[in-house]
Parts: sequence; C-alpha cells; structure tokens
Amino acid sequence: MEYAKVPHLGKKVSRIGMGTWAIGGWMWGGTDEKNAIDALQKGFSLGLNLVDTAPVYGFGQSEEIVGKAVKEYGNRDSLVIATKVGLSWKGGEISRDSSRKRILKEIEDSLRRLQVEYIDIYQVHWPDPSTPFSETATTLKELLDSGKIRAIGVSNFSPKQMDGFQQYAPIHTSQPPFNLFEREIEKDVLPYCIKKKIATLGYGSICRGLLSGKISKETKFHGDDLRKEDPKFQEPLFSAYLACVERLKAWAQKKHGRSVLSLAVRWALDKGVSIALWGVRKPEQLDDMDEVWGWKLASKDFHEINQILAECLQSTLGPEFMAPP
Repeated sequence: MEYAKVPHLGKKVSRIGMGTWAIGGWMWGGTDEKNAIDALQKGFSLGLNLVDTAPVYGFGQSEEIVGKAVKEYGNRDSLVIATKVGLSWKGGEISRDSSRKRILKEIEDSLRRLQVEYIDIYQVHWPDPSTPFSETATTLKELLDSGKIRAIGVSNFSPKQMDGFQQYAPIHTSQPPFNLFEREIEKDVLPYCIKKKIATLGYGSICRGLLSGKISKETKFHGDDLRKEDPKFQEPLFSAYLACVERLKAWAQKKHGRSVLSLAVRWALDKGVSIALWGVRKPEQLDDMDEVWGWKLASKDFHEINQILAECLQSTLGPEFMAPP
C-alpha cells in the first residue's frame, strides 16, 4: 500500500480512493445497496481508507450508502471521507450554487446522511461563476475553523480559479479528471498543484470503465447510464478506444505482467497525482487492486504508452460533456 499526505489533514491517505458516483445510481442505470456496501467494506479491508462521494450522486443516495458502510465498519477516525458542495437540484435539473446559504445547508445535510460529526475533505464540486470566491471561500474557512471539516478542496478548478479562491481561504486538495484518455491537467492543473503543494485526487482513473478491459462492443448500458451519451462510447470513437485498450492490455501483460486496469491506475499515480479515484459499486471490481502496488513505470514505459495512444487515437475527447450548466 502507498500513502499520500493531504495538507492540514493529519492522517495518512491511501493513494487509491474509492469513487462512489455510480453507487448513487443516478446516471449509472440504478444501484444495488448491498453490493455497494460490500464493495466499500472490501476496500476498507484491503487498506483503502479514502472514500469520495457527493450529495448530487443519486441526490443523497451515495452519501447515505457511504454512511451505512462507514457505520458498519466502525473505525471512522481511520477513514478519510471526502464529499462535495455547490450543486443544487430541482426536478432533476442541476445547477451550480456555491453561495453561503447553500453551503451551510449542504454541510448539515451531508453530515446527517454520512452519519458523522465531521468531514475530512470538503470540496467545491464545480466553480460557480455567479458566486464570488470571497463568499464561498470564507464560508468554507469558517467550517474549517469550527472543526466541521478538516481540509478544504476544490474540483474542476483551473489554476486561475484556484488563485482567486486562495485569496480568501487555503486549498488543501484539488480533484480534476485524469486518466490515460483524459490528460488535459498535465498542461496546467497538475504542475500547479505540485508546485503549490496541493494534494490531487484524480477522478475517472478508469475512464468510466473503458480502461477496465472488461467492456466490449457487445456491452449494453441500461436505464439512464451516462455512457449511452458519452461520446467515447459512441461510434466511430468507441471502436477506436476499444482497440487502444486492447493494445494497452497486450503491452501491460507482456511488459509488466499486469492487467490494463492496474496499468491505468499505476499510470495516473506515476504521472504525479497524489490519489487516484477508482469507481466501485461491486466487490469484484477491486479484485485487481493488488496489481497496482510493487512496481512503477519508467520513462521508456511512458514513451511506449504515448506511442500506442498516438497510433490508435487520431483525436481525443475530454469529459466536458459531464459539466453541469
């Protein structure tokens, strides 16, 4: 197991964290609470102590399931619970709202759903252009000073936005999207955070399952699963991405004797993110976790991986389609 330091937190944090958007059900074709709790319990037993959630994941359902799993586990202070703030919903419509009023409501709702007295990492889910950073940041600083939260985070923020926010409160963590197919933060966000000593939680490490090696052209997505709209899962891009995964799978097995899933997570960690978020909703999805530890990618490996990507993908897309209005 590898560990990272999160400023102001005072706890060691596993370098793999469990992502829980899917266990909320919304945009993932529903959920199975027992499977989700079993998955989180398995992660805890394997030494993963960070779990990342958000109120909007299933409109409270993900937080509630995390709360049940944490209560069942029992050793709350050994865990690092990260959740978010700043999105509101009404009638299924999502909007950004990082106002003081919204934050003070959401913190109490999240504490209740999670069944905890404090939140380790409290993150602004998306920047809200309608609310000044002074209002958002000073409100979070009050929560930090009161002990209701232990670290302040932001998600999907640019360096310029983080600079603006830090005029009023510290930023301890940043959560951007990052995986082999979505690498935009290498240009600015990742080097900025490394320089400023801000811990990074890279989300989407397996690119919504695409890098698991278990998705094929025959895979069916049901209900409101967002992959029915995700451009990467639509032709002709879908075939190109699947072919790339097959190339990466063969390379990982031949070069390192590892699965493509463990390669995807190892790649994110060795690129410099503090913590890679691994989305889970079934226990068996963590079966390959041990393959992530005990090895590292060398500069030649990165070069060869980049060659595979360049040969397979004429153009790449980011996760912009998921951004709320």
